[in-house]
Amino acid sequence: MSSPSIARQAAPPAFSIYPLLAVLIWTGNTLVTKAAAGVIAPSAITFYRWLLAGLVLTPFVLPSLIRQRAAVLTQLPRLALLGCLGMGLYQGLAYQAAQTTSAINMGVIVATMPLMSALLSSRFAGESLSVERLCGAGLSLAGLVILSTRGQPLGLLQGAVHAGDGLMLVAVGSNALYGVLIKRWAMPLSTWLQLYVQIACGLLLILPFWWQAPPSPVTAASMPLILYAGTLASIGAPFCWMSGIKHLGPARASLFMNLLPVFVALAAAVLLHERLHGYHALGGLLALSGVWLGMANRWRGGPAR
Repeated sequence: MSSPSIARQAAPPAFSIYPLLAVLIWTGNTLVTKAAAGVIAPSAITFYRWLLAGLVLTPFVLPSLIRQRAAVLTQLPRLALLGCLGMGLYQGLAYQAAQTTSAINMGVIVATMPLMSALLSSRFAGESLSVERLCGAGLSLAGLVILSTRGQPLGLLQGAVHAGDGLMLVAVGSNALYGVLIKRWAMPLSTWLQLYVQIACGLLLILPFWWQAPPSPVTAASMPLILYAGTLASIGAPFCWMSGIKHLGPARASLFMNLLPVFVALAAAVLLHERLHGYHALGGLLALSGVWLGMANRWRGGPAR
């Protein structure tokens, strides 16, 4: 008779479609983020995206918010911080980064998020930091250096680093911290209600930047980008990701993030006509090898939690 832990590990393969769909949607959103550069201001698409997501969710979540307003007020400081990290900083900086870096670079940097989460968990959630994770961090850093300097690491001494890559690293770090805090703070609210309040708080952070930026109205060119980002990327992907974690556990679900740079590189080459170079392969391989090494002990040990 199999033990409960083995039963939890043997999740039906069909459930793998959930995190796979989430990664595919985020792949599209990486291309949308890059395509938005020069079409609509970063502050504008960030604001319109989350405004649209909030409006779509309102009919479904607002009644629950009214019923549980006392519990929401109790958790509001935490929800506000999460909204600023996940909806404000992460997305705002990603759109800004797209002005000066490629979709391929963005995809590889995003793929380091599981390792960043592991490093932050050791600092803020008391999880042990193993030798594998330290070595993985070193490999990922080497890969990002090669990627950011276009295969010329000595260019660091001459300032040959894309500003967008640095902004994207800060953005990913912000989202990794968001994930760690979500895990650490167990709030007595549904996931959708938490997301709804976080969106509202993120909009309040973004509002001054959108208001003070030069006018960037919605146009025929920017409308499809906003629709994709505000619906599929802001609502569909979180639903798929949460469903994947529910059935597979966070450790197994995070494996699918390693597919993101592969999908982004292929899609960017086909749809955005970005050229693939040797340093993309080398930097991406090192970065993803670092993620694999840094997370391997979690995948080997124990049941999915």
